[in-house]
Amino acid sequence: MNEWQKKSPLDWETYVNKRVKVAADEKNEYEGWVLTIDPVSASIVLANFPENEPASIVVVLGHAIQEIDVVQDADDETKARLSRMFEPEESKAYSPEQLDRRKNDLKNWLETNHIPVTEQGESGRTLCVAGVLTIDPPYGPEQCSCSNEIILSRVQGLVQSHLEKQQ
Repeated sequence: MNEWQKKSPLDWETYVNKRVKVAADEKNEYEGWVLTIDPVSASIVLANFPENEPASIVVVLGHAIQEIDVVQDADDETKARLSRMFEPEESKAYSPEQLDRRKNDLKNWLETNHIPVTEQGESGRTLCVAGVLTIDPPYGPEQCSCSNEIILSRVQGLVQSHLEKQQ
């Protein structure tokens, strides 16, 4: 086990949203913005934003990492770009304010109808209904996720009727 793999997730977290240079096995070098680090394998996910090209993602496996150097901290624009990398296309059609309004409208409507709902995640963007179903941005029926098909179907119907009443 190398030094990188011996670090704790709290140590790894300090690398997120930073531009780093990674020296790996066989003299390979990688550079990019740290998007996330897998706490099980210690693999690091690097993102790059080449000009006039789509963003690129590189995964460097944890066991191959020899050394990692921080090159630069991300500014607010880069942090926002990194956090939006894996957002569904349909949520990009809405501004952050519109998404917030859609979330709050749906949450208030569910609460008014005595359906227990909480916000989840570090940014509170995901709604959790009765502890078993989640609704991600942009908060439509297609963004509902649940292992119980009956609950999923019923909540999707409720969300759909709520959206139809708003239009």
